[in-house]
Amino acid sequence: MKSSLATAAEAYARSLKRLGVGSIFLTAEGIRAWESLKPAEVAVQVPVPRSTEAHEPLSQRSAPISRPALPPTPAATTAASGIDSEHAVAFNPTGDKAADMARLKEMILKCEKCPHLVKSRTTPVFGVGNIDADIMFVGEAPGADEDAQGEPFVGRAGQLLTKMIEAMGLKRADVFIANVLKCRPDMPPGAPGNRKPTGREMETCLPYLKWQIRLIQPKVMVGLGATAYEGLFALQKVTISSIRGTWKDFDGIPFMPTFHPSYLLRNPAPQQKRLVWEDLLAVMGKAGMPISDRQRGFFLEKK
Repeated sequence: MKSSLATAAEAYARSLKRLGVGSIFLTAEGIRAWESLKPAEVAVQVPVPRSTEAHEPLSQRSAPISRPALPPTPAATTAASGIDSEHAVAFNPTGDKAADMARLKEMILKCEKCPHLVKSRTTPVFGVGNIDADIMFVGEAPGADEDAQGEPFVGRAGQLLTKMIEAMGLKRADVFIANVLKCRPDMPPGAPGNRKPTGREMETCLPYLKWQIRLIQPKVMVGLGATAYEGLFALQKVTISSIRGTWKDFDGIPFMPTFHPSYLLRNPAPQQKRLVWEDLLAVMGKAGMPISDRQRGFFLEKK
């Protein structure tokens, strides 16, 4: 028979899942503190994070923040996926970020959790950039170019993303770029293009991305396209046009969804570029970056 504390804990976990929270990291001290709580205290002692923030004008969306204060990383933790614990990834951080990222990369390169992807891939795509980055970009999955080169966003969409990052006054090496899915989704032989990752594939791979986020601890995250949002937020079905430009909360980190660069390749009108640029201006402001008058004027109609 379950204790009343266990029942309360399960109820709290279900409330977190409804908000799209898939992992809780507890230190040994945190576990002892949890165990000491009375059931009635659980709901009031542990804050439930907000899942969304209302639309705000750009001028109000740019208040800078500091790097989020995450709880200390335990000596040994299992990070669950955003959907269930079946795909949990056991990882033991040491506190040496560079070494931990190198070990995580080795785990991803050797991963065989999805046999059909292992069979068709050239190489998993870990991610690239600064492991101390303030800003992290997240896409959906590698394409053919990325699968061949082992680096995210190197095709036409990636070249456009690089230009967007440079317009922010940064270099690719200043940010970190990763995908929800680390392997290219398999395609029928000879079929052109790329396919969207399945929910099952994203569930399986998400723990790796969560560990990357956990280790990097960015100030701000940018989600590129609806699939990136769905992968991170418990497979919530959305249209990117309905959520872009609206701050979300991902495990305490401000998250800005915006159009994927491939969308701008298909819709290159200045008005569409301006929408994405407004999102990136908000990201710059949230990260505490300076914004010049010239940058504020990008893609505006000339009077």
